[in-house]
Amino acid sequence: MKASEYRFFIFVNLIILFNSFNSYYLAQTKQNSIIKLFCLQSVKEEMLKSEIVYSEEIAKETCDCYYEEFTQTASHQDAKTKCKLETKENLNHNRKI
Repeated sequence: MKASEYRFFIFVNLIILFNSFNSYYLAQTKQNSIIKLFCLQSVKEEMLKSEIVYSEEIAKETCDCYYEEFTQTASHQDAKTKCKLETKENLNHNRKI
């Protein structure tokens, strides 16, 4: 195989490799966005139902927590319970200050 053919072969393989990495990370980003979108809506509903003034910052922190826990445990209920408790503790702590 000539050197130019070998370089072309390597170049094509690198493009395929980078494309597969890009597709994977794009899929992860979309999944992350969809999960966070549903989470943000759920947190907003829960806060309003509990007559707590909705805070986008609190909702974002809660959903970041949920996403991290969910990816580690793969349990929706465990992640939801843990992050809900953490948010409640943070809200109570902030009220005392």
